[in-house]
Amino acid sequence: MQIRVSKSVGWLGASALFGLGLGLWTSGSSLNDAAFVPATSIRHDGTGFATSTVDELKPTNSLLRIVGRDTFQLMNQYHLSKKRLDGTLAQDGLKMYFRNLDPMKLYFFQSDIDEFSQRSEEILKTWPEGRFELAFDIFNRYLKRVEEQVALATEWIDTDFDFTVDEELLTDADMIQHCTNVEEMRERWRQRIKYSYMLLEIEREEAEKAAQENPEASAFEDISSREKLHRRYRALQRRMNQFIDEDVVELYLSALTTCYDPHTSYMSPTSYDDFMITMRLNLEGIGATLQSTDDGLTTIRRIVPGGAADRSSEIKVDDKIVAVGQDTSGEMVDVTDMRLKDVVAMIRGKAGTVVRLNVLKKDGGGLRTIAITREKIELTDSAARGQVFEHGQKADGTPFKVGVIDLPSFYSDMEGARNQQDGYRSTTRDVEKLLTQFKDQEVDSVVLDLRMNGGGSLREAIDCTGLFIERGPIVQVKDPLGQIEVLDDNNPSMAWTGPLVVVTSKFSASASEILAGAIQDYGRGIVVGDPATHGKGTVQNLLNLAAQYDRSREAANSTTLGALKLTIQQFYRPGGDSTQLRGVEADLTLPSITAQMDVAEGDLDYAMAFDRIPTARFAKLGLLSPEQLQTLTEKSLSRRKESADFQRLERDIQRYTEQKQKKTVTLNKAAYLAERAEFNAEKQDEDTVNQQVDGPSKEIKRDFYLDEVLGIATDYSQMLQKS
Repeated sequence: MQIRVSKSVGWLGASALFGLGLGLWTSGSSLNDAAFVPATSIRHDGTGFATSTVDELKPTNSLLRIVGRDTFQLMNQYHLSKKRLDGTLAQDGLKMYFRNLDPMKLYFFQSDIDEFSQRSEEILKTWPEGRFELAFDIFNRYLKRVEEQVALATEWIDTDFDFTVDEELLTDADMIQHCTNVEEMRERWRQRIKYSYMLLEIEREEAEKAAQENPEASAFEDISSREKLHRRYRALQRRMNQFIDEDVVELYLSALTTCYDPHTSYMSPTSYDDFMITMRLNLEGIGATLQSTDDGLTTIRRIVPGGAADRSSEIKVDDKIVAVGQDTSGEMVDVTDMRLKDVVAMIRGKAGTVVRLNVLKKDGGGLRTIAITREKIELTDSAARGQVFEHGQKADGTPFKVGVIDLPSFYSDMEGARNQQDGYRSTTRDVEKLLTQFKDQEVDSVVLDLRMNGGGSLREAIDCTGLFIERGPIVQVKDPLGQIEVLDDNNPSMAWTGPLVVVTSKFSASASEILAGAIQDYGRGIVVGDPATHGKGTVQNLLNLAAQYDRSREAANSTTLGALKLTIQQFYRPGGDSTQLRGVEADLTLPSITAQMDVAEGDLDYAMAFDRIPTARFAKLGLLSPEQLQTLTEKSLSRRKESADFQRLERDIQRYTEQKQKKTVTLNKAAYLAERAEFNAEKQDEDTVNQQVDGPSKEIKRDFYLDEVLGIATDYSQMLQKS
C-alpha cells in the first residue's frame, strides 16, 4: 500500500497529512463510549439452558479483508506510539475485545476466556492478512452464551424476591471475576435481575404517585415491572439478530487499535457517515433523533428545532414509528423490530423528496400516516450560541453586561470549506458573529463556556483562539519522528480585545484544551472551572479508507470501507507543556460533581504519557497577574460561602464521592431508598451522560454556577479597567 504524505504548513484544513485525508482531528476522547451490550434470541428447553436459534455470523463482505489489511498497515507505519504488533499487544487486544463484549462478566465463562486466549498469537498473522476468523469465533461463542444467560434471566424475572434481606451486588467491573460454573452464573443473574426489578418497582411506585397527584401531566404506563423486564430481554433477542459482519469487524478492530492508544479506532461505513454529519452540523432528512425501545418500535427521542419534523407540528417526542414509505405512493414498510441504523437510513434522503411515516401517537391519538418533505437540516443545537446577561451594578447604576458563548464542539463543514462553498459552517465563523453581536450590545466581558466541549477540528481550535489574540503560536505538534511543528494564528485582527473568561470541566477535552491552554499561556484571560480538564493531548487524522491510497481494483470505486481515526501527533501548549494526562489546570477552581467523575484521560487504558518540548516564541499579554488572581479567588470564595446553593453542592459532592467509592449496591429496598434520599449518584451520572448525548438545551441556563462565573467576569472586567 502506498500512502502519499504531504507536509502540513501553517494551515491544516482539508489537506491532511495523508494525501486525501479529511483533516487533523483532536476529538475522540472516550467520554461517551458505552459498553457493547447486545441481545439474542432464545428458545428455552426447560433444562436451565437454551437451545440455539441464532445462526452463526460469518464475514460475507469481501471488502472486509481490505479493511483489515489496510488498517494494520496504517497502524504499523503511522501511529504516534510506534508500537509494533507483538504477542503482548495481541493479548491486550483480545482482552479489550472480551471487555467490550462483556464488561460486567455476565456472559462468558472463565473457560471461554482461557480457550480463546490461547489463540491470541493468531492475531499476529490474521490481522495483517485481513482475516477475522478469531473475531467471529469469539462473537459466535458470545451469541451462544448470551442465549444461555438470557434464559437464566427470563427464569429469574418471574421469581418472587425478598427485598428485606441484607445483601449486596458487586458493581465494580474490575473486582468481578468470570464465573467458573453454571451455579455461579445463576447466582450472578439472580442478583442482577433482583436489582433491576427493585429499581423498576421503585420507578413504578413513584410514577403512580405522580399520576395520582397530577393526572393530566403524568405519562404513566400501567405496565408491570416483570413485563418491562421481559420486554427488555426480548429486545435483546431482536438486536442480536440484527448484527452484521461489519459490526463485528468494527468492534474487533477497535479493540485492537485502542491498545495503541484510546483514541484510535475503526469506524464502519455507517459510523463514519454519522460522524461526518456531526461535524458539518447538517444532514438531509426530517430532523429528528430516533431510538429503539424495548417494544421493538422506533421512538422519536428529540426533534431538531426548525427542521421539517418540527415545522410539520404533527410529529411529537415519544411518538412511535411503525412503518416507513418512500415518496407519495411507495409501499409502507413495517419497521417493527428493524435495526435502528436501517430505520434511520430509510428516513434520511435527498432534500425535496417525500417520506411517509406511520406513527403511533403518544397522546393516544392512534395510528396516523404523516408525509414529510425532506430537507437540509441544520443541527443548530450543536452549534455555538450566545446570550447577554446583566450582572451587578456599575457606579452609574447600570448593570454590567456579560456575553456568554456556549460552545459544544469545534466543528467544521470540511467538504464545504474544501469546495469553497459560500456560508459553510464552522466554529470560528459562528463565534466571530456572536462576538460582533456582543460588541454591538456593548458587553463589558465575554465568557466562553467549554464545559461540555469534547474537542473537534484542530484547525478550528487554532482559528477560534486567534479571535482573541493578534497573532502567534497557538499549539505545537510533534510527529512520530520527533519533528516539531509550530501552528500559528497568522490573522492579526482580533474579534474581541476585552476581558475573557474561559470555563472548563473534566469533560473539556482536546481542542478545548488547546484553546484554554493558549489563553492561559498568553495571559489573555482567566480559566475557571474544574481543577483540570480531561487531559487529551493527541491529534487524530480521519482517513477514508476508500480514498486514501493504492488499493485493489475491487475497492477502487468503493465508498463502503469506513474510516480509520488514527493518532498521528501529540500537541503541546505554546509554553511547551503537553496537555496529555495533566490537562489544563484552572486558574480559579469552582466546585463541581464532574470533577469527581472517572472520565479523565488518565482513567483510560493505554493512554499515552505526558511530556514537554521547548517553549515557542511568543509575547505574553499579562492580562492576569498573580495579585489579580488572588483577589478574584478571594472574592469568589466569599460569595460561595454565603451561597446556599454552593453549600448544598459541596454536600452533594461529598455524598457523590462516598457513593462512588462503594464497590457494591444494596439489594435491601429500604436501605437503598434511604441512601438515595440523601443523594442519587446514579441519577447524577445518568443526567450527565444524557446531556452529552442530547446536547445543550435550547437556551443557556442561568443557574447559581453561571451566576458565579458572571460574578468573576464582572470582577475581572473592573480590575482590567482600573489597571
